[in-house]
Amino acid sequence: MDYQYKEIEKKWQEFWAENQTYKVDNNSEKPKYYVLDMFPYPSGAGLHVGHPLGYIASDIFARYKRLKGFNVLHPMGYDSFGLPAEQYAIQTGQHPALTTEQNISTYRRQLDQIGFSFDWSREVRTSDPEYYKWTQWIFMQLFNSWYNLAAEKAESIEVLVNHFETKGSSGVKAVSDEDVLSFSAEEWNAFSEAQKQEELLKYRLTYLKESTVNWCAALGTVLANDEVKDGVSERGGYPVEQKKMMQWSMRITAYADRLLQGLDTIDWPEPLKEMQRNWIGKSTGASVKFPLEYGEGAIEVFTTRVDTIFGVSFLVIAPEHELAASLTTPEQKEEIESYITQTKKKSELDRMADTKTVSGAFTGSYALNPLDGTKIPVWIADYVLAGYGTGAVMAVPSGDQRDFLFAKHFNLPIIQILDGQQDIEHQADPTKEGKYINSGFINGLTYQEAIPALIAKLEELNAGKAKIQYRMRDAIFGRQRYWGEPVPVYFKDELPHLIEENELPLLLPEVDKYLPTETGEPPLGRATDWKYKGEAHYELSTMPGWAGSSWYWYRYMASPEDRKEDAFAPKAAIEYWKDVDLYIGGSEHATGHLLYSRFWNKFLKDLGYVVEEEPFKKLINQGMIQGRSNFVYRVLDEEGKGTNTFVSYNLRDEYKTTPLHVDVNIVENDVLDLDKFKKFRAEFENAEFILENGKYVCGVEVEKMSKSKFNVVNPDDIIERYGADTLRLYEMFLGPLEQSKPWNTNGIEGVFKFLRKFWKLFHNDKFELSISNEEPTKAEYKALHKIIRKVEEDIERFSFNTSVSSFMICVNELQDLKCNKRKILQDLVIVLAPYAPHISEELWSLLGNASGSLSYAQYPKFNPDYLVEDEFAYPISVNGKMRMNLNISLTLEAADIEKLVLSNEDVQKYLDGKTPKKVVVVKGRIVNIVI
Repeated sequence: MDYQYKEIEKKWQEFWAENQTYKVDNNSEKPKYYVLDMFPYPSGAGLHVGHPLGYIASDIFARYKRLKGFNVLHPMGYDSFGLPAEQYAIQTGQHPALTTEQNISTYRRQLDQIGFSFDWSREVRTSDPEYYKWTQWIFMQLFNSWYNLAAEKAESIEVLVNHFETKGSSGVKAVSDEDVLSFSAEEWNAFSEAQKQEELLKYRLTYLKESTVNWCAALGTVLANDEVKDGVSERGGYPVEQKKMMQWSMRITAYADRLLQGLDTIDWPEPLKEMQRNWIGKSTGASVKFPLEYGEGAIEVFTTRVDTIFGVSFLVIAPEHELAASLTTPEQKEEIESYITQTKKKSELDRMADTKTVSGAFTGSYALNPLDGTKIPVWIADYVLAGYGTGAVMAVPSGDQRDFLFAKHFNLPIIQILDGQQDIEHQADPTKEGKYINSGFINGLTYQEAIPALIAKLEELNAGKAKIQYRMRDAIFGRQRYWGEPVPVYFKDELPHLIEENELPLLLPEVDKYLPTETGEPPLGRATDWKYKGEAHYELSTMPGWAGSSWYWYRYMASPEDRKEDAFAPKAAIEYWKDVDLYIGGSEHATGHLLYSRFWNKFLKDLGYVVEEEPFKKLINQGMIQGRSNFVYRVLDEEGKGTNTFVSYNLRDEYKTTPLHVDVNIVENDVLDLDKFKKFRAEFENAEFILENGKYVCGVEVEKMSKSKFNVVNPDDIIERYGADTLRLYEMFLGPLEQSKPWNTNGIEGVFKFLRKFWKLFHNDKFELSISNEEPTKAEYKALHKIIRKVEEDIERFSFNTSVSSFMICVNELQDLKCNKRKILQDLVIVLAPYAPHISEELWSLLGNASGSLSYAQYPKFNPDYLVEDEFAYPISVNGKMRMNLNISLTLEAADIEKLVLSNEDVQKYLDGKTPKKVVVVKGRIVNIVI
C-alpha cells in the first residue's frame, strides 16, 4: 500500500485521544520537563498556517523529551476573554460565551488534526468560572497585601495593621501612594473604620486611584496603550481621548528591582530582556520641589541631572497635572483650554513618540528656583505625561535636545552652565566637561563634586532629596467591558471591600445589551438587581485581558483530580513541576503578558504559594510566518479607470496598470487559475486576460498574513492535500525558528515526496512490507548514527530546519544502499517521530511493536564508533593530474599504500608499462605518481 496519509493520520489521532496517550502523571519518578506554549485567543477566523509554527516546535521538543525518558507536561488551553468576542456580541446580540465556544471548537479541531501531543485533560479556559474563580482569588490576595521594603517582599495587610496599632506609621518602609499620613498608634486606633480603610488603600498592592486612561467612547471602554494606534482604537478605528477615571491599579512598581534582577537569572533572548529593562527604566537622581511664586505648594520634578538646576529656564507640566487649572491665569485660560482639548485626542504612545513637533502653552504663572529664587515660567506641553514620574519636568535647554528646541521655538532663555559649553547640538558629555559657571555655590566644581553637594543642600532646605525612579508605572487593572473577569469587590460607604472567599467565583451577570448604560456606566451596570447581599453595589469594571494569562501555567500543573481541591494548584504538584522549562511564544508580549506574569509569580512566591521566583526558565520567540501575496494587474483606460482586462506579470510594463491582491488559494506556482479568478469576485465574471506563453503569471510580495491581503493559507487545506506530517515538517523546513520567513507552497511538494520516499524504504515495489532481519552493513549503521547524532544536537539547540534537511539526506543514502534492515529502520522511525508522528506511529506498528504507541519508546543511543573512518578515498594523480580515487585502509603505511596503488589495473593502464620515477604518498591525503 502506498503512503495513505489521510487514513494513517486519522487512525493515530483517534488512538491518542482514546488511549489518552499524552496524559501526564504528577507522581512520576522520571525527571520532569514542562513545555508550554503561549495559549491562543480563539478568534472566529481559526488558525492560519502562521499560527502553528511555535506549537510544532514545542511539540517536537516535548516528544523528543519523552523519548529521552522525561515526564513531560505539554498542555494547551485558551485565553478566552477578550474584546473581539464582546464586539461581536454588541453587533449581533449573541452572548460572548456562545461565540467563544464555537471558536474554541474550531481551534480544537485544527489543533487535533496537526497531531499535537497535548495533555487535553488539563485544558484551561480563562472564561470558565472554575478557572477565573482563582484569578479573582489572586486579586483578593493582592488586595490583602502590602510591600514591605525592609523585608523586600509582599506581606499580609494584617502585618501592617498590627504595626499601625502598636507603633503608628513610624518605621514603616513601604511602597505606597505619596500622600500617606503620619500618625501615632493612639491616633490610628482613634480613626474611624472608614478612615482606616481609606489609609490602607494607599498601601494595598491593588488599589483604586484616579488615573489618566485611553478612553474610547465608541467602544465604551478604556484601552491599553498597545490597543491604540495614531489616536484611534486598533479595533474599529474609533477616536480615543485621554481621560481621568477612577481605576483599579496594581503596584507592579513595588517589584521593579526584582524584575530587573531576575532577568539575569533566566535564559531569554537578550533583545526581549532589554525591552523589559527599558520598560522598567530604572533612573537614579533627585526629587526637587520648585515653590510657586504666589500661594502655597510647589511643583515637584524628578531629574537625573540635578547638576543642571541652575540652567533651568522654564518648567513644563503635563496638561493633566493637578495644578494645571490653578496655575492658569485668566489671560491664558482660553489658550490653555484649547491646548488641553487637542491633547486629549492623542494617546500616550503618540505623545511619547512625537519628538519632532514642538507644541505647548504658557500658564501665565511662575515658580521659583529653590536654590537661588530665580523666577521660572511654567508651561504645559503634551510631551510630559501625568502618569510618569511627577508629571512635571525642569527644562534645561543647554543640556537637553527637546528642551533646546522648545526654548528656541518659544524664544525662552538658554543658560550656559559649563565653561566652554557650546549649543546643545554640540554639547559634550557633562561628566567629561570642565567646571560649572553661572551656577551659584557649585561654580568651579566638577560634575562628580556637584551632585552630592546639590542633593545635600536641597535636603537641608527641605526642597529635595536623592531618589530612584522607574519609567514603569503601576498597571491599570480595570476595563469598562462585559466579557472579562468580574472584580470580587463591593462598595460600602464608597470604599471597596472584598467578598468572602467562599463566595467565589463571582459570576458575570446577564445583561440586556453589551454596551455601557445610558448614564455612562460599564455594561455590568445593566444587570438587574446585581448587588452584594442585595444591598451593596459591585465593582462594574471587569479585569483586563492579561489577568487570566498571568498565572495559567500553574493551573496546568493541577490534574483533573487535583482541581477538585480548594486551591489554584496543589502544593505537591507545584513542588514537583516548579516552573516552566521551555516557553515558546511571541516577542510582542515582552512588556505585557511576560512582565505581568513575572510580577504575579514573584508575589505568589512571597506569600509561599509557589516555589520559584521566576516562572519561565527558558523562552524562545518564534518568528512570524509571513504571507506570500499574489497580484494581478488590471489594465487602466486613458482616464485612469480600471478595465476588466488583466495583463500577466512580465507584460505589465507594456500597459498602464494597477496591482490588485488576489486570493493565493487560486494561484499555484504563481500561475493564476483563470476560472476560479472569475468566481473570485462578481465583478471579474467577464474578465479578459493578456497571457504569456498561454499562462497568467501573478506578481509576488511578502507581507503580513491577513484576510485583507487574501494571502491567508488555511492549514486545513494543506492537511487535506498533503497531510499533517508534511505541514509539520515543512513549517520547520522554512527556516530557523526565531526568524520570520514567508510562506511559500511552492516547496511543500518536496517535503511530501520525502515522506513518500521514507515510506517506500519499508516496502517493496508492490508496496508490500519488506523488512530484513539481517545484520546491517557498516555503511548502513553509519547513515543511521549520523542522523541520530544530528537530530539530537539540532533539537537540543532548537535548530529544527537543519534536521529536516538531514532526514532527506539520510533517506537518500539508505535508498542508495537498498537498506531494509530492521535494526536501521526501527531506530530511524523513532528519530523521525517528533517531527512526523503519524507516519512514524504507523511504521512502528507495522514493524510489529505491540506496545501501541512509540511515544514512550527510548531514543536511540548514538554510537560514535560507527562514524570512525577506517578507509580513505585517496586521489591518485599521475604526473600531477588526478586520474581516480582508490579506497585504501587508513591502517596501511606508505610503502604498503604505494605497492597497492601500483598493482591496481587501472593505474597500470596510465603507467603504460613504464617504471615510475617517483611515488609520493601523503598518508590520508593523496598519492602522486611521477613517470
